[in-house]
Amino acid sequence: MTDHTLTRNLASIPHSIWPADDLRRAEKEAADSLGLTLHELMLRAGEAAFTLARNTYPDAQHWLVLCGHGNNGGDGYVVARLAAAQGIRVTLLALESDKPLPEEAYEARDAWLNAGGVIHAPDILWSEDIDLIIDGLLGTGLRNAPRDDVADLIERANKSPAPVVALDIPSGLIAQTGATPGAVIHAAHTLTFIALKPGLLTGKARDVVGKLHHHSLGLDSWLAGQPTTISRFDASQLADWLPPRRPTSHKGDHGRLVVIGGDHGTAGAIRMTGEAALRTGAGLVRVLTRVENIAPVITARPELMVHELTPQSLDDSLEWADVVVIGPGLGQQSWGQQALRKVENIRKPMLWDADALNLLAINPDKRHNRLLTPHPGEAARLLGCRVADIESDRLSAAQRLVQRYGGVVVLKGAGTVVADDAGHLGIIDAGNAGMASGGMGDVLSGIIGALLGQSLTLYDAACAGCVAHGAAADMLAERSGTRGMLATDLFSTLKRVVNPDVIDVNHD
Repeated sequence: MTDHTLTRNLASIPHSIWPADDLRRAEKEAADSLGLTLHELMLRAGEAAFTLARNTYPDAQHWLVLCGHGNNGGDGYVVARLAAAQGIRVTLLALESDKPLPEEAYEARDAWLNAGGVIHAPDILWSEDIDLIIDGLLGTGLRNAPRDDVADLIERANKSPAPVVALDIPSGLIAQTGATPGAVIHAAHTLTFIALKPGLLTGKARDVVGKLHHHSLGLDSWLAGQPTTISRFDASQLADWLPPRRPTSHKGDHGRLVVIGGDHGTAGAIRMTGEAALRTGAGLVRVLTRVENIAPVITARPELMVHELTPQSLDDSLEWADVVVIGPGLGQQSWGQQALRKVENIRKPMLWDADALNLLAINPDKRHNRLLTPHPGEAARLLGCRVADIESDRLSAAQRLVQRYGGVVVLKGAGTVVADDAGHLGIIDAGNAGMASGGMGDVLSGIIGALLGQSLTLYDAACAGCVAHGAAADMLAERSGTRGMLATDLFSTLKRVVNPDVIDVNHD
């Protein structure tokens, strides 16, 4: 069983991501450098989309093609013409506009008409025998909610039983952010052209993209020579971060981690963080928590060293540890506040999560040796804004958090974003809806903390940790689905994921 919210052949999807605005400017430059016209690129895009649609839905005999008044619509005209040439019945609807079509889209429109095609008004009745819809309404230039006439077509397409293949991006999805400010196509398949756009991987993308495909339109050589500032990270890269261990290595080589938290009633949070660190390969893990939590945590996981959190034990542990994780179950009372005040000034790598973030929002400071792991609600508190503001532009939100607090930020969610103060941005392409349950963030903190102790940088530990976290959950989803997945269930697959030299995590 697989998670159908977003699937793809990872090997066919690039790891570089282009900001949407940069890509629109670069398209002509790339074509010129290779002696191509924009019309030739459009023909390539249309042919690639037709081939995907035909191969995916070979029995579909009546295609409805929805064309907007831009180059996305131009791609639709090419698809329609190729489909009709193969004997497929095609109904094409086109939006009207006072503005002229772009030159290359105009050529594609003329070719459709010259081949005997008909352009119907957008308000015609749809035939009941339509069995495939091609979405060429809106492209990557969209910045606001679709206007009413476009929204009407989008809603009609979504209500149709016919599957939708989206050209470049589902209409209504913002290419840079993944936001959906209004109506949006729910595609079964999306074929994106030239390069990946951030909005296909974060925000609301997983709800609407369907299966993601990519076609470079023959611009691979040009794209390879261009630097990009955003990266896509997935399970295929775990071996780059996690090489095999030396046969003579010992526990002291793999990091001493202290985990601080677990106020009254939250022993489970700190226990999950501690065990996650062990499952990810930390050499030694010490837990500082409330005295009443010691026996339950040791009983559940005897490999953890568990002590009462006192001023003396905290001083000793901060001296002993290579890495500090604080926040899971910490609470916001004086007990947690006092611990955080002592931790905040250490110079060792440290990760702050949960209530440590809520306390930071009250007394903000900037640290370059610190990794923050907020969910959108915590991020909103840290930035003094609404959750909706965070979700409307997750990449920008992560960058703003780094500017204000320093270090590295992991903005959790579907399409987790990782940002650092050197300008790197990553989107994590792993994980599924089963992770929307309590304790998952506690497990992630332990995973990343363990990787920090194994000599990964803050940024690499964040990216590798998020991928391992998501890949472990994906293994579970393939095995038994997403509903009912528990945070501790990840322990059964996590230790396999973090040993990529032993197992291919994409083909378990």
